[in-house]
Amino acid sequence: MQPPMAGDIEKITAVVKLPARDAAAHKGSFGHVLVVGGSRGMIGAVALAANASLRAGAGLASFAAPAVVQPVIAPLCPCATSFPLSCQADGVLLPEAVGELRSAAEGMDVLAVGPGMGVGGPQQNLLRAAMELGKPLVIDADGLNNLLHIDDWPALPSGPVVLTPHPGEFARLTGRHVRDIQADRVNCAVEAARRWRGPSGQELVVVLKGAGTVVTDGRRVYINDTGNPGMASGGAGDVLTGVMAGLLGQGSAVFEAACLAVRVHGRAGDLAAQRLGQVSLIASDLLDFLPAATREATQDGR
Repeated sequence: MQPPMAGDIEKITAVVKLPARDAAAHKGSFGHVLVVGGSRGMIGAVALAANASLRAGAGLASFAAPAVVQPVIAPLCPCATSFPLSCQADGVLLPEAVGELRSAAEGMDVLAVGPGMGVGGPQQNLLRAAMELGKPLVIDADGLNNLLHIDDWPALPSGPVVLTPHPGEFARLTGRHVRDIQADRVNCAVEAARRWRGPSGQELVVVLKGAGTVVTDGRRVYINDTGNPGMASGGAGDVLTGVMAGLLGQGSAVFEAACLAVRVHGRAGDLAAQRLGQVSLIASDLLDFLPAATREATQDGR
């Protein structure tokens, strides 16, 4: 049994729905997402996130990846455009990649950093640059692992941030044992959200993934009730990152977008499990069921 929540926390039990779309809308009406990541051996993560952002309703999606893997990733997400980042022949990013990322991000509405990125100094420089852009930012996977090596990182963001750790990543970020986190998931997430909010007060939301994913901004808590064990498969978190970014790009408020994202992501997993079973479910299956899950989450059901 989980310990009770702190008394000053508002428990949210319902999520907002996406508004009905205006008949005169165009692709620029629904946001442009930039996914930053990818490396040799980890090309699928970026594609999953970019495709998921489009399935969640983003009007446009792009990705930025090391130049040696960019042409391999591109065919996996044919509806996305891409930006090659300068790198060595072995894929190690060069210093000029930071400027290239800044240029690529100029026309973007939201960034998602981390899927398949790898960990190292060049990646940390990219993450620092992304945090300083002032745009809504989703940090997941290796983005979170790179945070460990950035001193006083909560002081860097100049815009809203969503962190999406699983318990292992959360343990590394907080220095706590996974066992202790799992025994008190809500209060651990709330404490972290309060501690990581920057000095300028930019909104920060923690999404502690797992059974009953916890979403909190330190004042409010939503505990998700969709999803199933079949989603415990590599790449499912990258899909959630894309859904989160896609919803943020459409202008949803940060906390509300995070709550809706985990609900839609879990619902897609439930629909996939009904059709395919839990044992054989893989992350790319979620993309096929996101349309139905997103339709359920839209005000007019379209």
